[in-house]
Amino acid sequence: MLKAEIKGIAQSILSDVVVNRRHLHVHPELSFHEYETSAFIKGRLDEMGISWESMANTGIVAIIKGEKPSDKVIALRADIDALPITETNNVEYASHYKGVMHACGHDVHTSSLLGTARILQIMKGKFGGVVKLIFQPGEEKIPGGASLMIKEGVLENPIPTSVVGQHCYPLIDCGKIGIKKGKFMASHDELYVTIRGKGGHAASPHLNTDPVLITAHVLVALQQIVSRMANPNYPTVLSFGKVTANGLTNVIPDVVYLEGTFRSFDENWRNEAHQRMKKMAEGIAESMGGSCEFNILRGYPFVNNDPKLTEMITSYATEYLGKENVLDLDSFTYGEDFGYYSQVTEACFYFLGTGNKEKGIVSSLHTSTFDIDENAFALSTGLMTYIAVKQLGN
Repeated sequence: MLKAEIKGIAQSILSDVVVNRRHLHVHPELSFHEYETSAFIKGRLDEMGISWESMANTGIVAIIKGEKPSDKVIALRADIDALPITETNNVEYASHYKGVMHACGHDVHTSSLLGTARILQIMKGKFGGVVKLIFQPGEEKIPGGASLMIKEGVLENPIPTSVVGQHCYPLIDCGKIGIKKGKFMASHDELYVTIRGKGGHAASPHLNTDPVLITAHVLVALQQIVSRMANPNYPTVLSFGKVTANGLTNVIPDVVYLEGTFRSFDENWRNEAHQRMKKMAEGIAESMGGSCEFNILRGYPFVNNDPKLTEMITSYATEYLGKENVLDLDSFTYGEDFGYYSQVTEACFYFLGTGNKEKGIVSSLHTSTFDIDENAFALSTGLMTYIAVKQLGN
């Protein structure tokens, strides 16, 4: 009965959830600047009669109280920010803002949680306890909105025993989810490296200290961090996506700038690798007559799905969707500031299938052509409602 009732309501509100999603997709806002988005969410919560308060500037925490007697508290989380990408989709709901796009699906997460809130509000006579709804800013930008929300008390007054989140994923077909217990997503650090030498005419290399050549040695050597120093049982990623050497065909520059990322699943190794990278790069530069400034912007911790909670949610998802629609995933080296929640309380983060090859919806996250099969909302809103009600005890 519970499953059928939730599925019925989820299907009946599908078109409204799509309207919300398309509004958010048309009006994306970058991390920590989600003012219109925040106002939109507050307006929708007011329409549903759900109390809320602001947190971390543009963040929101809302409360739904079940009408049955219970002191249980759980939290459901969605992120609300967009990315600095120009959308190239030719759809009526494409972003109106050049250089800003919901290319990671946070519009999906936000509208889905609003839909879940609507179902829970309708069904609050069927459960007890409290559901906290966390609409979190700044997931895409260090230090991450999750860390700010936690500092401002989002996991207090009342204290939830668990936090559950979902993330859309186009490589999983619409109608399915993917989940994994234990270490699920990697820690995420940003690397900013400056290598200095002495520039000059490229035809007189003996009179210069070539920072481009130093950089080449540093880039190659640093890969030893992964290939020869990291435990192969724990995935590690070290990648540099930006190298700026502003010289010419016949001009050696004075300085080269590098930007990269480091990701891992072990905090001790993460700290050790930071020191090894700095020492190696600085040593190579010095040995070649130059200098190196190796700065690490420490980002999110890894996402750890609590084993017992994840097993429980997997069983709920299996009940709701059928075993064939609940996939067992591997770990991913994507970064997610949901990791902050998983470091301080029981947490579970799963992937929502939003792809559809027949409709041509196959573009990956963080691309200018990212989109979803909006039929996924019938699943996303209903499943999260089912998980919440089952956790609270209907």
